[in-house]
Amino acid sequence: MSFECFKLDNRVARGLQAAGYQEATPIQAACIPAILKGLDLIGTAQTGTGKTAAFVLPILHKLLTDSKTGKGRTRALVVTPTRELAEQIYGVVRELGKFTSLKAATVYGGVGMLPQEKALKQGVEIIIGCPGRLLDHMNRGNAKFDQVEVLVLDEADLMLDMGFLPSIQKILKDVSQKRQTLLFSATFDSSLERLAASASRSPKRFSMGNDAPAATVSHALYPVPQHLKPGLLQKLLEGMDSKSVLVFTRTKHRADRIADKIKRAGFSAAALHSNKSQGQRKQAMDHFRAGKINVLVATDIAARGLDIAGISHVINFDIPDTATTYIHRIGRTGRAEHTGDAFTLVTSEDRDTIRDIERLLGTQVERRMLDGFDYKDLSVKDSMPSLCRGGSRGRSLADMPRHLPIEQKPHSRRRAA
Repeated sequence: MSFECFKLDNRVARGLQAAGYQEATPIQAACIPAILKGLDLIGTAQTGTGKTAAFVLPILHKLLTDSKTGKGRTRALVVTPTRELAEQIYGVVRELGKFTSLKAATVYGGVGMLPQEKALKQGVEIIIGCPGRLLDHMNRGNAKFDQVEVLVLDEADLMLDMGFLPSIQKILKDVSQKRQTLLFSATFDSSLERLAASASRSPKRFSMGNDAPAATVSHALYPVPQHLKPGLLQKLLEGMDSKSVLVFTRTKHRADRIADKIKRAGFSAAALHSNKSQGQRKQAMDHFRAGKINVLVATDIAARGLDIAGISHVINFDIPDTATTYIHRIGRTGRAEHTGDAFTLVTSEDRDTIRDIERLLGTQVERRMLDGFDYKDLSVKDSMPSLCRGGSRGRSLADMPRHLPIEQKPHSRRRAA
């Protein structure tokens, strides 16, 4: 569908053209007309489908064509779980709104309050922020949301997983009750249903292919004993021509440790997780996007929503705890119709999660063994011949021997990220 069908304000249309947007994605084609009609909305969509533009475009159009409130008032509020997502959304607002006079600001922790306070007091039409820092500014009187016309709760399920529900509820009480509410989430369970019921009025539901990775992503499992994972990761990296690889670990400590090992092996790498300062996180992201570092080692803080162009490979050093998180992680590659590869290092302890993933996908995921890699224990290698490239794909990981050394999983991945 062409964006011309939406009859967006000319200034927004110019921004679209300058940014190189051509055809609307399915989530954009579904959501934009509903948002333009003023409907409340719940959208669930596979990562990398253009969800951010699906709400930014109609918000820009609405603020330009409907002048119910004075200039400089906060008319649109986007609440999102992480600093990186806030900056990414801000970038899309700036890009698509470059031919408008609308002002936007980001509000999140890890940086000083004063620059944000100054921007808010000068007046901005669009605020993009994280729940905790938004509450800080509300309590100090720096931000008022009583004239907000459009509220967006982005990556709502992740915000609930991170414990932000009390903060969101306080923000909802401060926002105009006449607002339009747009809730976007990768998954939708009973907790999200309760939040949607309290935040919106008869929302329209859209769901776009959340149960499978994009067709542009090729993914496979690499069975390996736990203690050989670092060596296998290094060998996989050595065999790649790529300059942009995203590696996921379960814990912050492991992300730092793996990034150090990769750097000692001669790769340019950095770690990204919530213990890093905002400056460190921004530098890691900027350098990764610019190609100054080849490998970014991250916890799940980078798994959701972040749009990093050009990632050719995703490697799950640790398998994620849920099948849906697996989809989100490997969706960091193969974006915007480019092809990508995703590899997951798995041990015998990961059987249950693998079954969940394959149940969600409705098919088995290919098992591979890396040619030339010394798996040390010949009994392991000999017991898994059908998992090698070109072998039968009918064997499950339950056939792996139980004597492999296993590192204990932490109780909560969310808490560790």
